[in-house]
Amino acid sequence: MASVFKQKYTEKDESGKTIRKQSQYWYIDYKTADGTRKRVKAFKDKTATTQLAAKLEKESELAESGIIDKYKEHRKRPLAEHIEDFEQSLLAKGGTAKNAKQVKTRVKRVFGECKFTFWDDIQASKVQYAVSGLRRQVEVVKTEVINGEKVKKKELKDLGEISAQTYNFYLKAVKQFCKWMVQDGRASESPVEHLQTINVRADRRHDRRALEPDEIRMLLEATKAAPMRFGMTGHQRAMLYRLAVETGLRASELRSLRVSSFDFENCLVMVEAACSKNRKQSILPLRKDTAAELQSFMAGKLPNVQVFNMPEKTAEMLKADLEAVKIPYIDDAGRYCDFHSLRHSTGSLLAASGAHPKVVQSIMRHSDINLTMNRYTHIFRGQESEAVAGLPDLSLPSSKSQKATGTDELPVDVAYKPAYKTLTKNTDFDSKSMSLVGSDGAQEKINAKQIVGELKSLPVAQLGIQNEQVSTNDTAQKSNTPDVSRTRDLRFRKPTPENSNDCKGKDLQQAESGAYTPAYKESPKTAPNQPENLPADLAEIVAVWPKLPEHIRETIKTLIQAHITASKG
Repeated sequence: MASVFKQKYTEKDESGKTIRKQSQYWYIDYKTADGTRKRVKAFKDKTATTQLAAKLEKESELAESGIIDKYKEHRKRPLAEHIEDFEQSLLAKGGTAKNAKQVKTRVKRVFGECKFTFWDDIQASKVQYAVSGLRRQVEVVKTEVINGEKVKKKELKDLGEISAQTYNFYLKAVKQFCKWMVQDGRASESPVEHLQTINVRADRRHDRRALEPDEIRMLLEATKAAPMRFGMTGHQRAMLYRLAVETGLRASELRSLRVSSFDFENCLVMVEAACSKNRKQSILPLRKDTAAELQSFMAGKLPNVQVFNMPEKTAEMLKADLEAVKIPYIDDAGRYCDFHSLRHSTGSLLAASGAHPKVVQSIMRHSDINLTMNRYTHIFRGQESEAVAGLPDLSLPSSKSQKATGTDELPVDVAYKPAYKTLTKNTDFDSKSMSLVGSDGAQEKINAKQIVGELKSLPVAQLGIQNEQVSTNDTAQKSNTPDVSRTRDLRFRKPTPENSNDCKGKDLQQAESGAYTPAYKESPKTAPNQPENLPADLAEIVAVWPKLPEHIRETIKTLIQAHITASKG
């Protein structure tokens, strides 16, 4: 129910006495369609005011039920007033004055190009056309002589059509304003909600690059010894560049740093939430050597003192220092190396160091990992060549070819690994159990057939080795047994009934007189030709024996001698 009343107030008369008075006009207090109470000034006549109150209350009820437009009052207000309120809303949410002014300027420029005055004038097609036709403009100051006096005038210099990135900035500003109008209860819906941004990759005007590590070292060395530029000494600029590269801090964040922002004991630097782009407090680590240099650099300064007295145009300052060391500001690919490129260098160096992408994202303080990987990570010179060099060697034989040669897809040192290679310096041979005892006390059984089988796998035919001929006396065989070829027998045999009969009578006398020479005393030089019918496995061992490495032959001899000793025991 609307109420009609006169406002009461107090004032002092000529004698200084406080008297109570009431206004000449009547006022109306009623409930709007959105549920809020509103007070409006009416007429001096109470009857007319009562009629107006009834009308307002009725319109509020109809608007609440959806019969009439409840945004009628906001539609009558000029857009300029809404834009001013929008700027105050951005500031109230914690936005910076610079950002709020920038968004406001973009909205006013687009609406000015479209000649919009009220909310109902806004049309999406006109907004899209106006934004696409905007041109880059820079405010310059020109000096003219008028009546003998120099007068400075500000003019806008045309720099051509705006880029795709700038197009998106203007469109986003307009959409942000219209969305705020809906959220603030000033409009039912946004007329530009469906408009979409364009692909910025198709029209890049100011791509940045990352400095190579050696370029950064050259820049720091030369800048440290350089003269004062832009109100900063060479040493101050060198420390600024180094801190920017190693932390990834933006220019505005570096400008906000105070001496109290650094914790040299724990090697940390802190950026306050009000100065950070995401409006969150950030604590970043520092290298120990950098923290030590910064501590020396800020020695004697009060905690509240600004660390770097940075100029407004940091890109121009860096450009001058780059030219001093002959590092191009714009490379052959058209990429720029401005002050924000130092932040690109941070992301690229972290990625090249092998840091996990999530760690890089955390240090860069990006909300989206795609921004970190796609925009702020660059490839350094030589990284692609190193990656290609790490590809498999396709000139090597295939696995099928390796199987045909018996390697079974394994390297030679793995495919052929005889048992004797298991011997180590700390391995002892147990002659009684015919096993190898390792340093850990474990025993490994050695099978003579295993050695023979492994020696069989050696390419005997390819070595071109001739079989060694040994005496038939090396074998204890019957007279009807054909000659065989076998390895030289070094064992001392005990007499048996079969061979003891050969040494009776005359034979025994010959043996005692030296006419009988045992096989183990025969000289290899006088040995007859080797029999051709030795067992195949023994013949192969004999054939490869001269070509075997010395350590292999010594191992085989050790095994045989240990077996002989064990047999005697």
